[in-house]
Amino acid sequence: MSTTTARTFISGNAEVLPLPKGFGFGPGTEVRIERDGQKMVLTPVSAAPADEIQAERHRRFAAMLADMAAAGPVP
Repeated sequence: MSTTTARTFISGNAEVLPLPKGFGFGPGTEVRIERDGQKMVLTPVSAAPADEIQAERHRRFAAMLADMAAAGPVP
């Protein structure tokens, strides 16, 4: 098990804990948070890895560009 430290900060009304490199789950991953006294456990809910999320974003962007091209120039 790896161990490191990080410092929380306030952003709006939320207390934020940035996860250090190597500890994250990837952008867009839904995470279940469980608390047991002073201990917190983070578990990814979504099984989609970051590469799949990025591929889906590229697919949607390409579809949007195709739709824009099909619509033709703006008058």
